[in-house]
Amino acid sequence: MTVVKLTRLRPVEEEQEPPALHARAMDNLRFIRETMESAASFTAVSGWGQCAIGLTALGAAALASRQTKARAWLLVWFVEAVVSLVISGWTMRRKARAAETPLLSRPGRKLALNFAPPAFVGALLTVALFRAGLIGVIPSIWLLLYGAGIVTGGAFSVKIVPVMGLSFMLLGTIALFSPFAWGNAFLAAGFGGLHIIFGVIIARRHGG
Repeated sequence: MTVVKLTRLRPVEEEQEPPALHARAMDNLRFIRETMESAASFTAVSGWGQCAIGLTALGAAALASRQTKARAWLLVWFVEAVVSLVISGWTMRRKARAAETPLLSRPGRKLALNFAPPAFVGALLTVALFRAGLIGVIPSIWLLLYGAGIVTGGAFSVKIVPVMGLSFMLLGTIALFSPFAWGNAFLAAGFGGLHIIFGVIIARRHGG
């Protein structure tokens, strides 16, 4: 008599279970990684970069104070804005590379997107105020909107960054109710002095 050995056939679902478990595990890891990235702070803000921006701003303030025409005065600060943007981008990229972290991480993108609207509004108001001949109001508007951008964007960075933004807003508020002739002095104190002070603090506490 021949004995036939029967083997138990596994359901199709059991054969597909390992790939399904692997896919779910990968999804869970991806979710955990994205959650940690969202909760992380953007630490690539360079303290020494802020100091460099402050020094160039002090030079720009000295040069702008010698201008006799509003257009030339505005051109000096426009060039300073471009120089500051280049310095900030280069130093942040360098710090991010040294820390082996992506510059355009989720916190980094959020910082940039939250800083952009106040900066854009500031540019539009500058054009409008210049055309209206209200040059004396421009320094306070710059300080206020720059500070607002740092506060909103700095919410995704280290804690000292929003504090720097609030300091700019406070200085801008004082400038708004001060004689317009003090405009360059306030810009020097803000874009020069505050950048240097907070740049040193950031460099010492968070490196670079």
